[in-house]
Amino acid sequence: MAFGDLLEQVGSTGRFQVLHVTLLCMPILMMASHNLLQNFVASVPPHHCSVHRNLSLSSLSPEQVLLLTVPQDIKNSRPARCLRYAAPQWQLLSENGTYSPKVNSFTCRDGWEYSMTEMSSTIISEWDLVCDLRSFKQMGQTIYMGGVLVGAVIFGGLSDRFGRRFLLLISNLLMAVGGTCAAFSTSFSVFCLFRFITGMALSGLGLNSFSLIVEWIPTRVRTVVGTGTGYCYTMGQLILAVVAYFIRDWRWLTLAVSVPFYITFLYSWWFLESARWLVLNRKSEQAVKNLKTVARINGRREEGDRINLEMLQDSMKKEMSCSQGSYSVVDLLRTPTMRNITICLSAVWFSTSFAYYGLSMDLQKFGVDIYLIQVIFGAVDIPAKVVVTVSMSIFGRRPSQCAALILSGVTILINILVPNEMQTVRTTLAVLGKGCLAASFNCCYLYSGELYPTIIRQNGMGWVSMMARVGAMVAPMVLLLGEAVPWLPGFIYGVAPILSGVVAIYLPETLGAPLPDTIQDVDER
Repeated sequence: MAFGDLLEQVGSTGRFQVLHVTLLCMPILMMASHNLLQNFVASVPPHHCSVHRNLSLSSLSPEQVLLLTVPQDIKNSRPARCLRYAAPQWQLLSENGTYSPKVNSFTCRDGWEYSMTEMSSTIISEWDLVCDLRSFKQMGQTIYMGGVLVGAVIFGGLSDRFGRRFLLLISNLLMAVGGTCAAFSTSFSVFCLFRFITGMALSGLGLNSFSLIVEWIPTRVRTVVGTGTGYCYTMGQLILAVVAYFIRDWRWLTLAVSVPFYITFLYSWWFLESARWLVLNRKSEQAVKNLKTVARINGRREEGDRINLEMLQDSMKKEMSCSQGSYSVVDLLRTPTMRNITICLSAVWFSTSFAYYGLSMDLQKFGVDIYLIQVIFGAVDIPAKVVVTVSMSIFGRRPSQCAALILSGVTILINILVPNEMQTVRTTLAVLGKGCLAASFNCCYLYSGELYPTIIRQNGMGWVSMMARVGAMVAPMVLLLGEAVPWLPGFIYGVAPILSGVVAIYLPETLGAPLPDTIQDVDER
């Protein structure tokens, strides 16, 4: 009898599994809120230098004061963001007054004034992260993604050692406390510190939630449950737009998306540790107790009472023998076939995440209401994931993966050629590109799991996930290149997925093939 048969005996799709998966999916709804929070808490409001503090200009209208003190930006005929006249230019009030470009102007010595139309306050207006400090906005997101990367390394290893449930509890608590502390930060450096901690916790939350979901459900429903879990993240993007629309202050918004994790921390004590993990870590007695608890919740008490220690250990013989072997990341490169798979998948995951967050983290450049564009960007994932799921089943994994990447890159590159005045066309192309990247992500998870053999599947998935997080870290910094060459970030975001789409052609097809258990199985396939 295999472990899957034991799970069927106590009920594999009963009340326990429904409640278990539902509760584990609740925090996943809020994960997108933290990943994309920067779009709102760090949105850059229109701004210009504050007027001279030592002058009395109360008799003039605000428009006249602006005309006297702030030069016009030659590119867009708006007040310059980072310059101010050395002295008020009174001659400009005269109808015949002339403006000389040689007039001395200086940087904003008395701070800035902000037009808070989309948000009542942001970290940009709070700490004046504009002009010489404008790169700090992208730095904040990079630090957060760095936390996600570090968390994947730390929590991945700790999970295998201390169990999924314990690390899930820690992750929920860290998410709640880290987010709360970030909301009450007194400086940008403190804000980045707690965002880094939140990013680490988010990795632990995702890894352990998915592990607990997968290890308590049967193989036949994993695809459906996995797709449903992915849609929870998609719904989270829509939830963020709604919450941000009604909460316009960055502190309260950060707090609003963090408080729910206190609730998930409290009910996470109810979760049962994975019986598979307990057996593999020589805690079979507790595994038997957990299986009997599942049987009781599912209304199969009699079947659960028949399970004993010998029966459980017998069902896990294969897994226990595999766990005694020593495998590491080095095994991902041990044979030519494994090297080819690992290198190709690394490129695919890196470029998918790189372009995905490059598009998703700069919503203001489209010139559309950021709340509306966030809803559109989130909603496009729904049909995109449906289309790629059908495509993978009909045409195969490799063609679907290649097509999603190349199409996304092409739409991003075409967008560079569209004039800024054609906002509808630019937004439509960006939405199509983002949808293709969401489809690529959906394909990545399934395809990678089928390519790596059982004995090193966790190592393989951990490695490619790390490459995705590296891509997410680099993406915000590429936006800084737009200060010098406006079209360069879009060009890089477009070329990367096209190149990885071509590289993916060298991956083997897995449609209809059995899952490999050993490296030898992969080589023979």
